[in-house]
Amino acid sequence: QVQLVESGGGSVQAGESLRLSCEVSGYTWSSRCMGWFRQAPGKEREGVAFIDTFGSQRYTTSVRGRFTISQDNAKNTVYLQMNSLKPEDTAMYYCAAAQILWNCPEGEYEYKYWGQGTQVTVSS
Repeated sequence: QVQLVESGGGSVQAGESLRLSCEVSGYTWSSRCMGWFRQAPGKEREGVAFIDTFGSQRYTTSVRGRFTISQDNAKNTVYLQMNSLKPEDTAMYYCAAAQILWNCPEGEYEYKYWGQGTQVTVSS
């Protein structure tokens, strides 16, 4: 059974940084797309950052240059380094996995496995 467990959320001031972690267990795939999504109250869930089997990354426009997604295959963990945080980054952040080799999709429905979420709150 595939499980994803996020950690690292918290409350910070604008301009500060956080690093989210997503530990993945129970998968035996040779191909994998990992995505970080977020959902703010009253808004739809949106894709934030994606990384494929080969380490290629993709970001939504609003976080490009501030967020970095990475993965440590030895630790089966995916990270989201978030710098220069803004109040509009406040949301519940989720990691998700799909058995896709590359060119990770940005739509949430493409991802079958999800973590429970970790809250990020940025105050001004």
